[in-house]
Amino acid sequence: MEQEVAPDNEFEKRIRPEVIPAEEINVTFEDIGALDDIKESLQELVMLPLRRPDLFTGGLLKPCRGILLFGPPGTGKTMLAKAIAREAGASFINVSMSTITSKWFGEDEKNVRALFTLASKVSPTIIFVDEVDSMLGQRTRVGEHEAMRKIKNEFMSHWDGLMTKPGERILVLAATNRPFDLDEAIIRRFERRIMVGLPGVENREKILKTLLAKEKVDENLDYKELSMMTEGYTGSDLKNLCTTAAYRPVRELIQQERIKDTAKW
Repeated sequence: MEQEVAPDNEFEKRIRPEVIPAEEINVTFEDIGALDDIKESLQELVMLPLRRPDLFTGGLLKPCRGILLFGPPGTGKTMLAKAIAREAGASFINVSMSTITSKWFGEDEKNVRALFTLASKVSPTIIFVDEVDSMLGQRTRVGEHEAMRKIKNEFMSHWDGLMTKPGERILVLAATNRPFDLDEAIIRRFERRIMVGLPGVENREKILKTLLAKEKVDENLDYKELSMMTEGYTGSDLKNLCTTAAYRPVRELIQQERIKDTAKW
């Protein structure tokens, strides 16, 4: 007999729109053209404990409760987070400051509490905190508002609660490009920290091939040469490059049509 789930309270209702069921996530590992080592690590750290909690029952082999993805902007951290939720069949809750903060005194902590109680209802769940440094930065930061300290303390309290409940299938996955701005107590709670760096030449070639897989491409296009020309590009930069290139024939077509229309007059 299934345990009856209590209806959402007013705070859970506010966060409910941020919950994306696994089957509605539109990003898969195949959409990420590179980062094979990182994808493999995430599969081991996330998918196995969420799918087979019976294998992680204590001792040294316990489910990982916190993973931090760090690295430059545009390297695919958010895509990785969504893809692993999809692959693991987990609900995905995207958390930001706007999700948590309220203009009413004392409601911030209730929103944090609701985040974790809602995550429990829709578990297995990945709570994803993008730009985590903006929400869980150093508590000693000058000029930090008292409300921010309360949010952090409340978040850590519930996060610690996950670690004491072995059956709770909830993972906090966070991303940042400023890991040194994070509070030390927060960093300590991320048991695994994975660097998502700039793609090397081979990975750039893989990303380009993935981005252009469904496009009409000149058969003479040399992916290797293009990947060598794009040293220092992130995955996001490569996508923008391909989008800009795709616009060029459209722009040329519009210019030709304008010339024809001018000639008629």
